[in-house]
Amino acid sequence: MTETDLQRFPPPPMDQQERMVEAVLFAAAEPMSLREITQRLPVGCDAPEALQALRARYDGRGVQLLRVGDAWAFRTAADLGFLMQEQTVESRRLSRAATETLAIIAYHQPVTRAEIEEIRGVAVNRGTLDQLIELEWVRVGRRRQTPGRPVTFVVTETFLDHFGLESARDLPGLAELRAAGLLESRPPGDAPLFPAHTDADDDETGQPGVPAEDLFEDE
Repeated sequence: MTETDLQRFPPPPMDQQERMVEAVLFAAAEPMSLREITQRLPVGCDAPEALQALRARYDGRGVQLLRVGDAWAFRTAADLGFLMQEQTVESRRLSRAATETLAIIAYHQPVTRAEIEEIRGVAVNRGTLDQLIELEWVRVGRRRQTPGRPVTFVVTETFLDHFGLESARDLPGLAELRAAGLLESRPPGDAPLFPAHTDADDDETGQPGVPAEDLFEDE
């Protein structure tokens, strides 16, 4: 559309653009990128400005407009999550190996399998990575420009969305992880983030031919 066309057919007022963006996002099953939102709006609309205005309008409300990676979505305010507990059935939790592997990827991405094993101190069973990928919490990243060109692993927008994070930079610190039970309680600096395991109850042996343990533990 030319400048003359825009003069003859100007875009809707900003308050109407906000309403359009609001409607599109409420109807979306998954977070939408700026490009996807722009494609839904009339020509000439300013999607970035409408998003920022809409985000400010929902600030402090029970539902908030959040950025999830490079996409946008409406989500329940974090402090009101407890109201949804009755609607959520938590029957299983990630195994120790899967939790540690996922955390290492989140905090060290992009990270190779060898680097994960070096941090954990044990071999990573291929089944653990495969199942994290099937959960769509982890995906394969770019190959390292090193001998063998090993693949790297990174967390996905699905992972960020599940934990209410805008980006991996918003991951909690060590104290918060320990409070949530994701790390053993130990004084800061007493041991690495994920110390090597020698205990017999670890769920990965690192031996070839050993079938992958289930990603989850029974309650």
